[in-house]
Amino acid sequence: MTSPAGPLEGCLDALRRLKETREINTVILRHRDAPDGLVPEVEGNLTHDELLQALPAGEARLVVHELAFASPEGTRRNERVLILWVPEAAGGQEEAYAAGYTALKEFLTDVRVHLTARRTDQLEYRRLVALAG
Repeated sequence: MTSPAGPLEGCLDALRRLKETREINTVILRHRDAPDGLVPEVEGNLTHDELLQALPAGEARLVVHELAFASPEGTRRNERVLILWVPEAAGGQEEAYAAGYTALKEFLTDVRVHLTARRTDQLEYRRLVALAG
């Protein structure tokens, strides 16, 4: 991974740890009005339910999550997903996260699944697996 400037500077270490270690499968980023833009709020090994619980109901976030699932053939798979979380109660925060979302899509070239979610049902486990599979 190369080192981009701009909104990702504050979260590069967390994204590298996600890619390089097995102890971390989720990084949740929040926007902050500073030169480094996005900062890690959560770095952890979260289950799907824990991921949903970690998303604030009234604030936007960016999430990179390593989704573990079995293929129809029974093979264990892991796919990273990039999520722009913008619940309706987040109001006008979507624009503040758009640059970071675009930068993450360009930076995380191995991530094939990108989605915007406004409700937790849009992040239902089977739906994510279908998108990744």
